[in-house]
Amino acid sequence: MARKMKTMDGNNAAAYASYPFTDVAAIYPITPSSVMAEVTDKWSADGKVNLFGQKVKVVEMQSEAGAAGTVHGSLQGGALTTTYTASQGLLLMIPNMYKIAGELLPCVINVSARCVASHALNIYGDHSDVYACRQTGFAMLCSQNPQEVMDLGAVAHLSTIKGRVPFVHFFDGFRTSHEIQKIEIWDDEDLKEMLDMDAVKAFKNRALNPNHPVLRGTAQNPDIFFQAREACNPYYEAMPGIVEEYMNKVNAKIGTDYKLFNYYGAADAEHIIIAMGSVCDTIEETVDYINAAGGKVGLVKVRLYRPFSKEHLLKAIPASVKTISVLDRTKEPGSIGEPLYLDVVMALRGTEFGNLPVYAGRYGLGSKDTVPADIFAVYKNAETGAKPQFTLSIHDDVTGLSLDREEAPDTQAKGTTACKFWGLGSDGTVGANKNSIKIIGDHTDKYVQAYFDYDSKKSGGLTCSHLRFGDSPIKSTYLINKANFVACHNPAYIGKYDMVQDLVDGGTFLLNCGWDMAEIEKRLPDKDKKYIAEHNIQFYTIDGIKIGREIGLGGRINTVLQSAFFKLANIIPADDAIRYMKAAAKASYGKKGDKVVQMNYDAIDRGADGLVKIDVPASWKEANGEHKLPVATGDRKEVVDFVNNILIPSTHQHGNELPVSAFKGAEDGTFPQGSAAFEKRGIAVDVPVWNPENCIQCNFCAYVCPHAVIRPIVMDEAELAAAPAGTKSADMTGMPGKKFVMTVSVLDCTGCGSCANVCPGKKGN
Repeated sequence: MARKMKTMDGNNAAAYASYPFTDVAAIYPITPSSVMAEVTDKWSADGKVNLFGQKVKVVEMQSEAGAAGTVHGSLQGGALTTTYTASQGLLLMIPNMYKIAGELLPCVINVSARCVASHALNIYGDHSDVYACRQTGFAMLCSQNPQEVMDLGAVAHLSTIKGRVPFVHFFDGFRTSHEIQKIEIWDDEDLKEMLDMDAVKAFKNRALNPNHPVLRGTAQNPDIFFQAREACNPYYEAMPGIVEEYMNKVNAKIGTDYKLFNYYGAADAEHIIIAMGSVCDTIEETVDYINAAGGKVGLVKVRLYRPFSKEHLLKAIPASVKTISVLDRTKEPGSIGEPLYLDVVMALRGTEFGNLPVYAGRYGLGSKDTVPADIFAVYKNAETGAKPQFTLSIHDDVTGLSLDREEAPDTQAKGTTACKFWGLGSDGTVGANKNSIKIIGDHTDKYVQAYFDYDSKKSGGLTCSHLRFGDSPIKSTYLINKANFVACHNPAYIGKYDMVQDLVDGGTFLLNCGWDMAEIEKRLPDKDKKYIAEHNIQFYTIDGIKIGREIGLGGRINTVLQSAFFKLANIIPADDAIRYMKAAAKASYGKKGDKVVQMNYDAIDRGADGLVKIDVPASWKEANGEHKLPVATGDRKEVVDFVNNILIPSTHQHGNELPVSAFKGAEDGTFPQGSAAFEKRGIAVDVPVWNPENCIQCNFCAYVCPHAVIRPIVMDEAELAAAPAGTKSADMTGMPGKKFVMTVSVLDCTGCGSCANVCPGKKGN
């Protein structure tokens, strides 16, 4: 049956599927799972009810361990309870997870799977956290995209209620949790039809209750503990059948084909991959391309990871298979193989596939991007058997485990438009792109995908928005490097990052700047000029900063640039886009008054009309296309070597190209001190200029500067004479013979304006 469509990310999908089955949500926020708890809290505050006609009671605790204890106690009290977490947060729940599973208490922990800190903290995605919970007794169900999060999230809740085994429902942190797609959503009536109300009633009746007391949570001696522990086996043996039952019910309702293990590819495949999570979409896309060219490859997608059903895995593998490659998104140092690989090898033992070569691959640690070129390499390795154990997406020149990426064609679905936006954290670029994807998703029949690649600085750091639109389902769960449209929202990025190089021939490049042609000639690097000219790139500029100031929006220029994007990208008619944007602005800012709404209307109109087409000179084809990174110098060799070998490539977005050998000596995560002095980002468009005539020497500007950019200095005449040319000074108040100097480190400034806002100077700022 047809369901309503809505544009949302994986976290919202998880919360949407979870809310109807939840009495109590015990929460503690951790990136990237926080959104699930936030929207659950909002829905509860708005009066949304679950399947039982009640608002969800949301309880925020002081830590993830406290949230897990609350889940445990709430379940014992007979309330269907849910939580949301990731990484170290999930690990803090492990002691309670053992108890919850041991006491056969049905619940679901929704996990946006995230790397667990090892030699360094990484807040991005892999499966090290969920793998760490394998022994707890929780069932584990994996979703690979936001649509599956919606559908299998319901399966997890339905299954745990009937089968009593608690579930971890997991999906890839950021890649799925924050990826926006247009998906079908559940109707509560459909969920209610599938829910086993007798099982709900039985759960409530098992709750601790003085009217029918039981003794629970005892200590057991060696004489009986082992036997009592084995008594739960029938519940785990029954669980694959229960999950399959609910998958079949879901399939019957919505026309899907969910299985415990889904096969995708050629019926007579010779080489298959077994994997789980978001990489499966990328593998599917690659499989389609290879098989269309006459190949015989396939993929087994793992849905139910625990309990691991050998029987269902074997049914999913084609009889024609000659090699199997298993991909794990984690590293277990010292192990003979990673968890999924070991499970597969054990499952195949003694079967018709028992003598097949099974290759073990590691991929995607800490959200390392895995692209079709990597998947091509896996299938090529299967043909040659060159490396029984391998890693993907990196260059391992130390232990030699990595597979070289194969040159890959564009495997995206035909007709897909790919757009990439380079912005500054908190400049509104991400918010504008979320609006754009929802406008297109909710007002057209197009499939949409949006993913936002942040660096760990977050606010003030680099953000890259990756948007795709098309008439076919989008399976490209990897970053865009073949774009039809690229926008640079911060002119300070020119010369630092390779942006135009991501464009396909004939693509469009939009640069937000106030430069005329003479300044463009001066500031645009030769390598960019050459690429633009040789690849027929359509080059436009817009002075969003000037427009924002004139309208009164200040630095919030995202609406201006969003309008310019719609005008140039032509994904939907520009007039329609402007109409939808204005409707969204009215809904968002109507409560702030007509003046604010009109400012946004003006920004939308000016963004569409303020574009300047740059006529690319033929001489740009003769420009030098060579690109050299800057080189640091200094007396401390250890620091300078680190800066040149690791810091500079990383800060210029070339960190993915560094080999394993670059980290020799840093295996334990140790880096030398003093490297921050070399990281001059220069990201501010507007920077403060000190005016000695207005200064009252209060130092408020230095106090409030969040990056210590502004520093007061006291000098005598000799020191001032030796200072750099152009140094401004004022006689220091109350200190005859001393000079007051306010220094500004322009390259460290983020342009926040706090200094100007706080300044009580004699003549204004």
